[in-house]
Parts: sequence; structure tokens; C-alpha cells
Amino acid sequence: MREAVTEPRLRVFMRAIGAEARQPGRIYLTGGASAVLQGWRDSTLDVDITILPENDRILRAIPDVKEKLHINVELASPADFVPALNGWEERSPFIAGEGAISFHHFDFYTQALSKLERAHHKDLLDVDSMIRDGLVDPKRLLSLFEEAEPALYRYPAIDPPSLRRAVERLAAR
Repeated sequence: MREAVTEPRLRVFMRAIGAEARQPGRIYLTGGASAVLQGWRDSTLDVDITILPENDRILRAIPDVKEKLHINVELASPADFVPALNGWEERSPFIAGEGAISFHHFDFYTQALSKLERAHHKDLLDVDSMIRDGLVDPKRLLSLFEEAEPALYRYPAIDPPSLRRAVERLAAR
């Protein structure tokens, strides 16, 4: 059985993955992992990551690291569910360097959009935390959303008018 991932366990995971890397790259953490590192939650059920560029050595190491640490790891990003917002890589805050790997939070604006689209209670609390901590400005999120809105057709699970209303409500606060 997998155990909850706390900040210390997440940092052990990062070190273990970084030790496997032989080439430079970035790993973006998102969702619960970002929330734990930001102090919004004590733990998360899994670690969602995106590896750029894709790295076979790291991908092959993940199953062993998962077993040794008893954690869930998913290859997932907000961009699997909503368009990655323009400039997302530059807005992805650095967390730590481990070996050749640079760990970053996936852009909080794209995370916020994804969380607004899903609209689970915990997700909406995370968006509130992003705003409170100055990581997301609601009016800038609306502007970035408007740039990405024409690409929503690529995400058939999204109801564009509902997502627009959610972003507009946030920007109107």
C-alpha cells in the first residue's frame, strides 16, 4: 500500500530521481505535490510530474523509486486537461536542483485554470491559496485564458462557456 506523500518524503523522491539523471532536464511538479511544497496541505496521495525533455533513464527508474518509497507517481500535468498558458515555462518557479535535474512547479496560472475547470472543493481551495500567496493574479489569469480560449476545442471534455464563467467570476473578486 502507498503512503501519503509529505514534504520530507517528496524531497527524498526528488533526490532519488535526480540521482538517476545523467543528462540535464526539468521535472515539473503539479497538483498535490505543489500544494505540499507550498504548505497548503500536509500531504498528498500522489506525485504528478512532467519530464522535459522526456528521459528514458528517469522513466525506467520511477517504478523502483515508487516501490522503495511506497508512493504513487503519475505522469500528468495541467496541460493534459487545459491548454498550457502562453509563457508557462518562464512562470514555472524553481524548487530545487538534484543532480542534473531542475525541479519546478508547473506554472501556477495553468494549474489554476486546470483546477477551476475540474472545480473540486480541494482544487478551489488551492486556487484561493495561489491568489493569497501572490502566485496568481486573477485578472492576469483571465487575460491568459482569453489568449488560450481558441485552443479549447482540443479539449472536448471542457465546456468552454462554463470555464470562462469560472475564470471571470474569479477575476471579478
